[in-house]
Amino acid sequence: MSTQLTEAAQTRRAVSNILKGSAGNLVEWYDLYVYTVFAAYFQSHFFNATDDLQAGLEAMAVFSTSFLMRPVGAWFFGRYADRNGRKAALMLSVTMMSAGSFAIAVLPTTQQIGVWALLLLILVRLVQGFSVGGEYGTSATYMSEAATSRRRGFFSSFQYVTLIGGQMLALLVLVILQNTIPKGDLGEWGWRVPFAIGGVAALVVLWLRRSMEETVSADQIRAAHVRVQGEAQPGTLNLLFTKHFKPLLICIGITLGGTVAFYTYTNFILKFMNDTSGIAKTDSSVINFWALFIFMLLQPVYGIISDKVGRKPLLLWFGITGVLFSWPLLSTLSGTKDPFTAFLLMMGGLLIVGGYTSINALVKAELFPASIRALGVGLGYAIANSLFGGTVPLIGAALQKAGQVDLFFTYVTVAIGISLLVYIFALKNKKPTHLDEEQGTAFGSSTIGDGGK
Repeated sequence: MSTQLTEAAQTRRAVSNILKGSAGNLVEWYDLYVYTVFAAYFQSHFFNATDDLQAGLEAMAVFSTSFLMRPVGAWFFGRYADRNGRKAALMLSVTMMSAGSFAIAVLPTTQQIGVWALLLLILVRLVQGFSVGGEYGTSATYMSEAATSRRRGFFSSFQYVTLIGGQMLALLVLVILQNTIPKGDLGEWGWRVPFAIGGVAALVVLWLRRSMEETVSADQIRAAHVRVQGEAQPGTLNLLFTKHFKPLLICIGITLGGTVAFYTYTNFILKFMNDTSGIAKTDSSVINFWALFIFMLLQPVYGIISDKVGRKPLLLWFGITGVLFSWPLLSTLSGTKDPFTAFLLMMGGLLIVGGYTSINALVKAELFPASIRALGVGLGYAIANSLFGGTVPLIGAALQKAGQVDLFFTYVTVAIGISLLVYIFALKNKKPTHLDEEQGTAFGSSTIGDGGK
């Protein structure tokens, strides 16, 4: 009876911390994605006002520049989180994102201050990219550590529940504004409203995160600030590169195909439907909202499955079906103008990607010990995300403009194929991990083999 009460108490504690951590994740990603969702309405204020396709390409280029800061943010916040605690890093990241959103909400346009408007927009996006670069690795680490051992897949899946929720929230704000503000006003000043909302929401989350429990031990924090000759300190690149370089490479490989597929089916697809399929903006917004809503609800389902069968089968599902069906799904979508057919095709892609999104953060967190986990997860994710995921909107827009969308389908398929090889050859199912050793086993055995290090 006492054991059951202890387990119940652990579950309540995990739920409380996961909710506080994931609420910030939701706002961070809302603030990031609201840019692409509203790009069609504000792009003429900062980019080429005479050519919509060119303006869209330039807007996506600025979106991609924020990814240049992801590795820098991952390094800074990962090091900070491993040396000073996850809570402090997560509070700092959401503060920076809030400041960035407020800045865009009041940013002057090129008609008012010329090229300085574009330069300021790029600067703000770089700051936000820096912030999100730290948010992913730190929140992935925190949620994996805060979860109960037998339900890590379920609890960790809420990182992408809130990540997708951020996108949904951006779309919901778009749909509401499209139906309450005249189109002319939305393009003139209404696009500033969602950025202001994001700034306020981030301040609310900052207050919530004050009561989060820390998952880093006091011993690790002390060790991070005491130099011992011949030993690498926690949270340093020296420790990562000398003792955990192989897991870092595996982390990058796990992410590569998943991030390309994720940004294709959740981010770029809105512009793809508008410009290539020819579906009206109002219809594509509704399609995206309901598809992402279902996708969000499925994340914990995939997580629960992984707690039963292991993590690798879900990654194999994503890799195999992604290679087989990405081309047919995207090719068919490019030729349809029917909103319901477009919804089904987008949903098909998301059902595939769910095998990756639901558990990828946990799989990466399991690769590293606590002393280097936030830095290893964050940097590995950020490198792959900056080179591949973040460039999806830019590459897609460029190939759209050149009339070569077939090459984009090939790019997505090849990227998923590369990650599939990593899933097959670098991962073992239900293998004991560092999280098992630190906080209890997920599947039984608790002895970590050499490959887990």
